[in-house]
Amino acid sequence: MKLESEGLAPALYVLGDSLFDSGNNNLLPTLAKADFSPYGMDFDKARPTGRFTNGRTIVDFIAEFLGLPYAPPYMNLSLRKMVTTGLNFASGSCGILPQTGTDLGKCLNFPEQIDLFEKIVKEELPKSYKNIGELSNYLSKSIFVISIGSNDYINNYIDTRLYDTSNRYTPQSFATLLITNLSLQLQRLYGLGARKVITFEIGPIGCIPSVTRQFKHNGACVEEINQLAILFNNQLAPMLQNLTSTLQNSSFILGHGYWLGYDAAITPSKYGLIDSSNPCCVTWLNGTSSCIPGLGGLACDNPQKHYFFDAYHLTETLYKTIATLCFNASSLCIPKNIMQRVSQI
Repeated sequence: MKLESEGLAPALYVLGDSLFDSGNNNLLPTLAKADFSPYGMDFDKARPTGRFTNGRTIVDFIAEFLGLPYAPPYMNLSLRKMVTTGLNFASGSCGILPQTGTDLGKCLNFPEQIDLFEKIVKEELPKSYKNIGELSNYLSKSIFVISIGSNDYINNYIDTRLYDTSNRYTPQSFATLLITNLSLQLQRLYGLGARKVITFEIGPIGCIPSVTRQFKHNGACVEEINQLAILFNNQLAPMLQNLTSTLQNSSFILGHGYWLGYDAAITPSKYGLIDSSNPCCVTWLNGTSSCIPGLGGLACDNPQKHYFFDAYHLTETLYKTIATLCFNASSLCIPKNIMQRVSQI
């Protein structure tokens, strides 16, 4: 079944981790799930969908701005008929490296997500398009949005109880390892037809409650952990620029999420927030983990005024701000925002 898009782009394809996961982990054997209340308390019909927040995610807002339906999770077979308006392959707890997050169970790591997209391109999409030229044109006009890498630190590098990665790599060499692997996967994505790709930086992971409540620090954040993210981000920008210059007709856009996230953590009132250090929901392990199932009544009264929904993930308020600026503004997503890219379609 082909569902035609009347939006600004024909489709939105999503890859990444729990910041973008819309329900893939619901159907995987993992502890990293958000298919229970209070997750989704501000989503349509106040129902949990597998999104790790109270409402919509960044990519949900981007879909709305593009005039497209929300990209359905790949794992939900009943929704795969919407394949021509996009799919969501993002999976909570996973990262760029295959071993990241595996202590929590099964997730779709980034190479696996590209594998699944390849399957869609080769087996499903040809059913909807007359020839390879029509399919290539569709893919070249589609928008791809990626958020990946945070878990390679949270669920790998800094988790010294379960991983010895930090003993084998310096912070700089680990960032280089991640960027090298990410670049290879982005080149695979290009080889499958993607041309307009937005990749977000790793956010200020030293500011999330799961980190600030476990590591000694002065101030609002654990700056030593934030420096790990900065090392990654400093290599991400030139890597994306290089891909754009070497891969014909490609546009690899950088999503500058780090400094906005950091600024909101340090000066929450600037963004209309009253709390930027505590989870909104009641979580396991003294505010350092995910929400406890069924305690929706014990979530904060006004999550729209909070930075964090649980100990890892942001509220809909921050996600909307990031998505809006990436879509319309000139400083968050560079060198061109999404609206500028789709206007060239």
